[in-house]
Amino acid sequence: MEKLKDIKQTIIFNAPIEKVWDKVSTSEGMASWFMPNDFEAAEGHEFTIQSPFGPSPCKVLEVDKPNKISFAWDIDGWVVSFILKDLGDSTEFTLIHGGWKEAEAVITKANEKSSIIRERMNKGWENIVAERLKKVVEA
Repeated sequence: MEKLKDIKQTIIFNAPIEKVWDKVSTSEGMASWFMPNDFEAAEGHEFTIQSPFGPSPCKVLEVDKPNKISFAWDIDGWVVSFILKDLGDSTEFTLIHGGWKEAEAVITKANEKSSIIRERMNKGWENIVAERLKKVVEA
């Protein structure tokens, strides 16, 4: 069976890369637009995101300051990456949420099919990135 495609969203923020990096690479920064967490930008660091379905165990996979952060999210094989590209006074930000199973596979905590959760999360990320993250980095 075919796996679902990664969620990928790219947006240009009217903010320098250092400011965007600060909001996506610190616990306080991420909490201001995403969810409460005890994140640290250190490869191998295990942390928890307080999601609507309860605490999600996570692990930092890659830190390449100020260009990329990747972490494993929860127990279903998801990997979330934040990729930043310096455009001078602005920053190109790309979110990739990968590691999706096939459409019919059930996501444990949500007890829903992957296809339904992916659709929901795609819309959720749009709101989170284009509105909430944009607001904190451009403030």
